[in-house]
Amino acid sequence: MAQLNLTLFVVFLSLLFSFLAAPVEPSSLTRHRNPKTMAYIESSCNGTLYPNLCIRCLAQYAKSSLNGPQHLAQHALSVSLSRAVQTKGYLLKVAKELQAIKSNKREYLTVQDCVNQITDSVEQISQAMKELRRFNQHGSSMNDKMLWHISNVETWVSTALTDASSCVYSFPGHRMSKRMASIKVKAMNVAQVTSNALFLFHRYASTYQKATMTTNNS
Repeated sequence: MAQLNLTLFVVFLSLLFSFLAAPVEPSSLTRHRNPKTMAYIESSCNGTLYPNLCIRCLAQYAKSSLNGPQHLAQHALSVSLSRAVQTKGYLLKVAKELQAIKSNKREYLTVQDCVNQITDSVEQISQAMKELRRFNQHGSSMNDKMLWHISNVETWVSTALTDASSCVYSFPGHRMSKRMASIKVKAMNVAQVTSNALFLFHRYASTYQKATMTTNNS
């Protein structure tokens, strides 16, 4: 029964956090969303592993028009970075508390590992965003340097996803405290929004490559 209750608690936290973590928009801003932009966001998010989360996170950018998949990829990475930074702050707070009370060394070490992994995610996503800006500054011609930028972004975002997922996998069973369950849910959310961001960047890079190939063949 205790395991079942904890499982339900983790599921509840996961659903609750995914709703609460998305920016809450005033009703006036919701009314002023650009219908075409919102439809584009919904269509783009449908291909991700977590479409509902993707739509909720990116809806804040629907107040004006988007410059296609480029802006969507940038915004998705911004969401991913924001979640990772928030989760890192929470983990540092919990690690400090556990270190002070010295009641459960195993939990402290697990949290500390997650601190390192999410910190790596923050750094990787930050690097990916800088690289994406460099990529966008190189114009429309595809060359080896552009492919290099694309590869860098994909590598950094993929590594960030792996790091966040490693934190989640640190809690494989159901026998954990509610605090540990909360950490698992937060790390899972980072992994999910990062997965969505990686998909949207792949979509942007693919569209860019196809457009360039069409131009070169014409």
